[in-house]
Amino acid sequence: MNAQRAVVAIGGNALILDGQTGTIAEQYANAEEMAGHIATLVDRGWGVVLTHGNGPQVGFILLRSELVGERAPVPQLSLEMSSADSQGGIGHILAMALLNALAARGHADRVAYVLTHTVVDAEDPAFASPTKPIGPFYTAGQAATKRRRNGWEMIEDSGRGYRRVVPSPKPLRIVESAQIRSLVDAGFVVVAVGGGGIPVIETADGYRGVEAVIDKDRASALLAASLGVPLLVLSTGVEQVAWHFRKPDQRLLSSMTAGEALGYLADGEFPKGSMGPKIEAAVDFLARGGSEVLITTPAALERAIAGETGTRVVPDPVAATTSALPAAATT
Repeated sequence: MNAQRAVVAIGGNALILDGQTGTIAEQYANAEEMAGHIATLVDRGWGVVLTHGNGPQVGFILLRSELVGERAPVPQLSLEMSSADSQGGIGHILAMALLNALAARGHADRVAYVLTHTVVDAEDPAFASPTKPIGPFYTAGQAATKRRRNGWEMIEDSGRGYRRVVPSPKPLRIVESAQIRSLVDAGFVVVAVGGGGIPVIETADGYRGVEAVIDKDRASALLAASLGVPLLVLSTGVEQVAWHFRKPDQRLLSSMTAGEALGYLADGEFPKGSMGPKIEAAVDFLARGGSEVLITTPAALERAIAGETGTRVVPDPVAATTSALPAAATT
């Protein structure tokens, strides 16, 4: 059993870098690079749960389904099934890369992928106001057809066309958390919560899948808290979080408290489309009892854990208490 444990969350874009088309060969090569960093941590005594995004990959799956056409004898895939498909495909790539990297260091066959479901609330306000764009771009005419035939919510996206938007509800519980815990306790590197997990709601008849997308950083924070893991690593495209990012007075942040992070959010420092969700997930993890969140790139993982780079988000200091009584009033 590993004394040090961490949940490490990587984005779906970690397997498809800027300028790449996302071929399977490219995704394998990027997975092998990332797996080397994870294997180094395992060799140093860390127990690791690796979570991942699936945005680009789900987009590919939905686009393939769209390109087949409605008359072809192939069933259209729901978002629920596309999420499940992406977990399988990405899981295979990551598991293969990790199996080989760990075996090269003397840890053969110590990887497990857990297809994961995440419980959400059927009454979550997100279902009444979908905001998460997914899938390919459409013309105005195509978007109108999708609204009419499929009942999709469509929005114009940054002047590039129209896209489907779906709900992004808050994750409440990871269904397979007990299984993941058992595997980590047994010494396996576990890959789980792909794409935030397949969203399900609880009904009188059991679980039922819903058309939604769960933020993978929020789901990773929830998993880490449920496992009692002290460290959550949120990977991103920069080694350190910056104040006034890409402005003349930019300042890199080596650490911040949860309260400071919330203050930066309130000031608009971390937009919703970039660093904002990671900061929110970090604060949520700390509020659930986590000890530390580390934000950095996958390539800088070992150096960041060693304290050489990265941005740490830590709990607010406990206010000092005193047993001294107030001075007596004078007359």
